[in-house]
Amino acid sequence: MSETDLHYRIQGGHTLKGDVTMSGSKNAALPLIAGSVLCSGETVLHNVPNLRDVRTLLSTLDFLGAETSFQNGTVRIRTHALQSKAIPMEFVSKLRGSIVLLGPLLARFGVVEMAYPGGCVLGKRPVGAHIAALKQLGAEDMSTDEMLHLQGQLKPGHIILPEFSVTATENAILAAALIEGETRIDMAAGEPHVQDVQNFIQEMGAEVDGVGSHTVRVRGKKKLSCVEHRVPFDYLEAGAFIIAALVTKGKIRLHDVDNEHLLSFLDTVSMLGGITTYNADEKILFVDGELSILKAQDIKTNIFPGFPTDLQAPFGVALTQATGVSRIFERLFEGRMAYLYELEKMGARIEILNSHEALIIGPTPLRGRTVASNDIRAGVAMVIAGLCAQGETLITDIRYIERGYDKLEEKLTKLGAKIEKQEIKVGETVDV
Repeated sequence: MSETDLHYRIQGGHTLKGDVTMSGSKNAALPLIAGSVLCSGETVLHNVPNLRDVRTLLSTLDFLGAETSFQNGTVRIRTHALQSKAIPMEFVSKLRGSIVLLGPLLARFGVVEMAYPGGCVLGKRPVGAHIAALKQLGAEDMSTDEMLHLQGQLKPGHIILPEFSVTATENAILAAALIEGETRIDMAAGEPHVQDVQNFIQEMGAEVDGVGSHTVRVRGKKKLSCVEHRVPFDYLEAGAFIIAALVTKGKIRLHDVDNEHLLSFLDTVSMLGGITTYNADEKILFVDGELSILKAQDIKTNIFPGFPTDLQAPFGVALTQATGVSRIFERLFEGRMAYLYELEKMGARIEILNSHEALIIGPTPLRGRTVASNDIRAGVAMVIAGLCAQGETLITDIRYIERGYDKLEEKLTKLGAKIEKQEIKVGETVDV
């Protein structure tokens, strides 16, 4: 049987118009699924995006003895028969997010073993922050070159994270929720999906002070209740659609949006010249790309509430359509600039200064080409570039994109884009 690759074929130059509802956040759903481990019973999660990463994590819980189901955006997880056993490479090699099982499994069972998680290649993303956090709660690190292995009865304590790591913060919060007494976490990340994990464990019976701040206090309990919870909207998906509307000079309404999750991004969009209005009562964000006049900007990614690193690549596409010289400074990952080489293939004028900085000179008409999807966020950036390019764009290996965006081509088609998914045999020549 021949191997196949999934591609997007996009005919550019079509204005996006209409209404689109944002999906639930993958980055929120994964730690919530992991958090179900903390209780014995049934956890119900609504508004869960139908993504490969979600299904992979559910399969991992099935392997550990849970009973899971996923239907119409609702996930049910029964953990009565759950046990902690070594999680092999096949479950974690393509999902770095599986690292958020470390804290809850260790807190509930006193031991956790798993192969080292994989995922996108965004430079070095070590697990040291996770191990450091759990060791400060009394865990013993018995890891080898092949397997992560932590064990021990956890006790409340003071965690000082070595960096503002989102997933290490989530691991610390989830572990602390099941430890009786107060645990203080300093250098905690404050992203919206981290805040939702804090809200989730409060619904389960733990207490949290400092939600969203960099110093968080968790008063845990020996026994937590299983709950029903709604996954918040994906602000990263919303950011991508905002940029798509701007570069295609479209007019779209994004439904189920909380602009508090996007304040820094929307402020930068405003400075770029993008016109948006928000209806707080209806949670609708309107983007008017037709009246927007884009001008060069300097952006620096940062931890929340700063400019999100996951929206740097989509914003880079917008800068190719802005008048003047823009500068991007990526503070968090050294592997986030690779998409700029793909934009250059399409005619963008770019000067890469180093692995963290680049200049973009605009406006430049983009031309359809065959380009690669290097990671989840770079992949959606290439989709946005294809939407505003002249002619046809072919985006290869869209499995990355489908790990982060639920029904992307369906939503874009509804808005008037000409995009289709194709299955192509590996090695087959395709024309653009």
